[in-house]
Amino acid sequence: MRLTVFWERMAEHFGTAGYAETFARDHVMSELGGRTVHEALDSGWEAKDVWRVVCQVMNVPQEQR
Repeated sequence: MRLTVFWERMAEHFGTAGYAETFARDHVMSELGGRTVHEALDSGWEAKDVWRVVCQVMNVPQEQR
């Protein structure tokens, strides 16, 4: 998954790019090793794997995954 697709999906799920960005910057998830989305991506996690974690944690409907 390209980062552009990742961020598009984040914006679609959270309603705006601004809220997606806030979530990605501030929400620490144990499933990402105690990292935020930004920290996980910066440390080398694949975007598709981060998206899967976001879907799990935020209960993203299957049809939007």
